[in-house]
Amino acid sequence: EIAKQITAFTAVGGSGIVMDVNTGEVLALVSLPDFDPNNPAATPTEDLFNRVTLGTYEIGSVFKIFTVAMALDDRVTTLAGGYDASHPIQIDRFTIHDDHAQNRWLSVPEIFMYSSNIGAAKMAMDVGADRQREFLGKLGLLKAPNFELPEIAAPILPSAWHPINVMTIGFGHGISVSPLQIATAVSAVANGGTLHPATIIKRPAGEPVPGQQVMSEATSIEMRKLLRLVVEKGTGKFAEAPGYVVGGKTGTAEKVSGKTYNHHSLMSSFAGVFPMNDPRYFIMISIDEPHGNKQSFGYATAGWVAAPGISRSVERMASLLGIQPVDEDSPEIRRSLMVGLPSPSGRKFASN
Repeated sequence: EIAKQITAFTAVGGSGIVMDVNTGEVLALVSLPDFDPNNPAATPTEDLFNRVTLGTYEIGSVFKIFTVAMALDDRVTTLAGGYDASHPIQIDRFTIHDDHAQNRWLSVPEIFMYSSNIGAAKMAMDVGADRQREFLGKLGLLKAPNFELPEIAAPILPSAWHPINVMTIGFGHGISVSPLQIATAVSAVANGGTLHPATIIKRPAGEPVPGQQVMSEATSIEMRKLLRLVVEKGTGKFAEAPGYVVGGKTGTAEKVSGKTYNHHSLMSSFAGVFPMNDPRYFIMISIDEPHGNKQSFGYATAGWVAAPGISRSVERMASLLGIQPVDEDSPEIRRSLMVGLPSPSGRKFASN
């Protein structure tokens, strides 16, 4: 599926990872272009590179998962709270704006659903630099992971944590991490708040799984609702796999070229979890430097590029994992994933 998206969007490469959110076991790991291990000398050096464990990237709005979880866990805000996103933020010589601008006050669910950079930046500032650094550290995002492969990269962090860093990190720029780190951290957000170290070793049945509680179970439950909302009503609609209750977050990041960002050189990713009502698996696809096509109306953003690969992958792997499709409109599932959104009149209405 990753190869299919690389071809469809004439990209330079791509990567993917599947992890058991309750054990940290990596069930699949793909880095493309690939190479023949029997003849590595015939392969260009860049194709020997493991994008999942050795690649570090500014992952864009996928990082909003951690910003919102952090703010909710600290009770800096609640799902009923929100921020004014009616105007861009001017800080130093930079302007922070929204790609899907609503030009109004946004509730926390809307900030996540519309992927508001302005809302995420303000939320991060309310939490503060010290707590942001502490929270990301607990999620394993500030140091190289301990993993059983030799190709492991350390994250690239800002030299100082100024207000501009707090804001940009809040929406996924100014910090570079590996997809392996994202998998481990998002799994903790979804599984009830426990961080399990990533491993490629099958854990024996009945053996205790090592882990550390990094946020409250209540925060994790709230985040599941928001992750599902993105697929149902937000930027991740094409990740939907009917019957498997997919949730997740899109992330489209401009790559650095020299000392500036290249608007035409993107890393488009989707980080997902399913089934969202009873999380079992994390799945992420990243496509490197995609180009829009006729089917995507010229867009090369994550919702068009990475999300469809997630949908098809989930549908193909679910039966292999013994996951039966469910009625996503059943009262039980709708209640478990219900979140309030403001109606046009300002009143609250429930949206599954």
